[in-house]
Amino acid sequence: MSETALQGLDRFIAGRGKPADGSRSATAVSAVLLVGSALILTLGAADVGPSPYVMNLIGQVAAFGLLAIALDLIWGYAGILSLGHGLYFAIGGYLVAMHMVKVSFLETKTPPDFMLFMGWKELPSYYAGMEYFLYVVIAVVVVSSLVAFVFGFISFRSRISGVYFAIITQALVYVAMLLFFRNDTGFGGNNGMTGFTTLLGMNLADHWTIAMLCAASITAVALALYGCSRLVASRFGHMLVALRDDEARLRFLGYETLWLKILVWVLSAVLAAVAGMLYVPQVGIINPRVLSPELSLEVAVWVAVGGRSSLIGALLGAIVINTLKFLLTASAPALWPFILSLLILGVAVALPNGMLSAGSVFRRILDASGARAFARGSR
Repeated sequence: MSETALQGLDRFIAGRGKPADGSRSATAVSAVLLVGSALILTLGAADVGPSPYVMNLIGQVAAFGLLAIALDLIWGYAGILSLGHGLYFAIGGYLVAMHMVKVSFLETKTPPDFMLFMGWKELPSYYAGMEYFLYVVIAVVVVSSLVAFVFGFISFRSRISGVYFAIITQALVYVAMLLFFRNDTGFGGNNGMTGFTTLLGMNLADHWTIAMLCAASITAVALALYGCSRLVASRFGHMLVALRDDEARLRFLGYETLWLKILVWVLSAVLAAVAGMLYVPQVGIINPRVLSPELSLEVAVWVAVGGRSSLIGALLGAIVINTLKFLLTASAPALWPFILSLLILGVAVALPNGMLSAGSVFRRILDASGARAFARGSR
C-alpha cells in the first residue's frame, strides 16, 4: 500500500474529493416531491383530484421508495448488503397496527380476531401506552434502533461481511416471520392484523385521510432523500464510500469502522421502520408475509434496477417496479414474474449501473456510432 494512495484516501475522507451523489439533483427532486405533496393535500381538502384508489397507490409506492432509499444508504454507499430489511419495515408496520387495534378496542370494546381466537379478555401487557400516537412514533424509532444496534454490533464486531452478512440478515428476518406466525404472540398470528378504521381520530376511508397519508408518505420520501443526499455528500458520506471500497485501508488510517457501520445501519433501519409505519394504514392489513424473505429480496432488486450508489436511482427503481407490479398483477398476474425477470436481466446486461445510467449509456452508443461513421467516411 503506497503512501500516495493513503494520502489520497485521507484527502477524500476529509471532504476534498468528489461527493458520492448529486446533492443538487436530490434537492431538486425533493422540492418537486414536496410540491406534489402540497398539491395532493390541497386537492384532498377540496375533495377533488385523484381518486382515493390512485392516492392510496401513490402513498404505498412512496413508502416503498423510502424503503429503497434506506437500503441504498447501506448497500450503495457503505457496501453492506442486507437481505432482511423487511424486518425493520415490519417493526414500523406492526407497531402502528398495534396502535390502531388498541384504539379500536378501547372505543368499541370489540376485541380483535386474535383475542377471540386465543380466548383473551384483555390485550397483552406490551400493548400498554399504544393508544397514544406519539408513544408509537417514539417506539418505532427506539425499537428499530435497538434491534439494529444489537444485531449490527454483534455482526460488525465479528467482522462478518459480504455474502455471509447478507445470508445472516435473511435468516434473521425468516426467524422473525416464524415467530410472528404464532397466534400466542399477540400480533395476529397467520392472519395478521386488519380491520383498521381510524388513525388520529380520522376515518381511514375518508378522502381527506387518504390524501393526508399519501402526502405524508411523499413528504417523508422528500425529507429522507434530501437528508441522505446531504449526508452522503459530507465527510461522513466520504467515509462510507471509503468503507465500501477498502475497509482495511480505512482501518489502517486509524478510523474506527465498527461504529461507522453501526451508525449507518441504525439510521437505515429507522428509515425502513418509518416506511412500514406509513405503509400499513394505507394498505389496511399487516401479516407475517411482510417478513418473508421475498420482500427483502425485492427491495434489493429495486435498488439494483434503479441504480446503486444513487439515492434517486433507488427511488426510481422502487417507483417503476412497484407501479408495474400494481398494474400488471391486476391485468396479467401470471405474466408479472416473467416480466420482472426480463426487466432485471435487461438492466443487468444493458445498464449495469441501473436505469439512471440509461442516458450516459445511450450517449456512449451514439458517440461510438458517430466515430465508426466518421472512420468509414475518412477512408
